[in-house]
This record gives sequence, structure tokens and C-alpha cells, in this order.
Amino acid sequence: MLNVTQLQEATTFIQQQIETKPTIGLILGSGLGILADEIEQPVKVPYSDIPHFPVSTVQGHAGQLVIGMLEGKQVIAMQGRFHFYEGYSLEVVTFPVRVMKALGVEQIIVTNAAGGVNESFEAGDLMIIRDHINNMAQNPLIGPNDEAFGVRFPDMSNAYSERLRTLAKEKGNTLNLKLQEGVYVANTGPVYETPAEVRMIRKLGGDAVGMSTVPEVIVARHAGLEVLGISCISNMAAGILPQPLSHDEVIETTERVRQDFLNLVKAIVKDM
Repeated sequence: MLNVTQLQEATTFIQQQIETKPTIGLILGSGLGILADEIEQPVKVPYSDIPHFPVSTVQGHAGQLVIGMLEGKQVIAMQGRFHFYEGYSLEVVTFPVRVMKALGVEQIIVTNAAGGVNESFEAGDLMIIRDHINNMAQNPLIGPNDEAFGVRFPDMSNAYSERLRTLAKEKGNTLNLKLQEGVYVANTGPVYETPAEVRMIRKLGGDAVGMSTVPEVIVARHAGLEVLGISCISNMAAGILPQPLSHDEVIETTERVRQDFLNLVKAIVKDM
């Protein structure tokens, strides 16, 4: 169950560091933390300083909040996220989303690096998440529900805002970017999927697979936040191409598409 005292203490600590009220939250996945470097008048708060915050342990995750202005909007960015496979409970993994809501965030952009399952995709593609499949056998809302934070049975039929997806596609067209759209499947990790698992995911309707995002989106929707999800297809999933998978490849690919990613998200934020 959400610890209200811990939420209040973390929120109060962050509020004491800033003079603004962020309305847009950004969760930046593996290799995508570069977006936080674009924030103007930044206030940087290491996770290790925030009461009750976990610490990110994964390469490509800087491990700090960056609060400031982006394209004229007040934003708060997680430069690095937390994962179930790091040993954290889903309640802990999603705690920062609760804090963002308490700080005044109304909309959230969740990003990740994902493996391409759809064989028409290529490494380096950016995919707007249309929907997701929770294949983690866990849900962050299991346990007693506090109605002050959201309803017992939240609707997930429009988990990824159709309005924001349309905006993202419009901005992609303006920037002449080739955007994919599809279903993101979340597994626990930390192992990459086997070729047989990738074939199963494809049959289930998945277009990309990763180890994050879904718990945060569930909690964001429970909290009433409007959500946009963007995956960077950092590699093709197991069995599609002959080479083995590695995290180095993930970081390499996100580096290669960084400018397209930056341009797209900044254009979206400007009109959110």
C-alpha cells in the first residue's frame, strides 16, 4: 500500500529545492536521459538525496531529477528510472510517479529503449505506444486502495492518450520523421527474451518488448495523469537477426537517434 507519509516527505523535500510548479513529467529510459540536458534553468536533485527514493543502478540512467523549463513549459524529468529487475517492488518503482502527481504534474511522457518484435521495424525507429500488454505477472495497484489517489478499478482502455498520440504523429510529420506505432509488451527482465518468447509476443499482438514503462503507466492512469509513451527501437528482438543482444547495442542505437528523439519530444512538449 502507498505510504502517504513517505510520499509527503519526498514531495516536500523536492518542493523546497524549486520555485516552480512542474505540470509535465518526463521519464527517460536507457540512453534517453540526454533530453534532460535540454532543460533550461535546471535544478538537479540526485535520487540519493530524496527521502524514500530508490537509486537507479543501470548503465545509461544518470539517477537524478531535473526540474526547469523546456519549450516554455515547466517540466520535471527523471533522468533514469527504476526497474522491477533491480529488486525493487513495483510500489517503489512507481513511487516517483506519485511524487510527480503530488508536485502538480498533469501529463507525463514515458520513454524507453525496446526490442523490435514487429519485423517491419528497424533498429533506430521511434514507436508511439498505442497500447501495452503487462507480461510481468505483477501489478503496482495490488493491495489496499486509497480512493484519495485513484479508484479501485481504473479504466485502461485509453491508457495512452489518443489526443497526445495524434499530436506526436503530427509533430513527426512536420519533422519528416518516420514514426512507428504499436503495442509495447513489458517483461520482468533482466534477461533478454528467447526467440520462442519473441514469437509468442508477436502472436499476442506485441510490436516491441522491454522491461519497464507499464507499471509507471498503470500508476499514472490511476492518478489521473494523461500519458504519452515513446519507445526507441534500440535493437531487433531475439531470433530476428543473427547477432546476440547486448545493453551496449541499446546505448549505441539511442545515441544514433538522439537528435530525432530530442526534436520530437521538444516539439510535443511545446504544444502539450
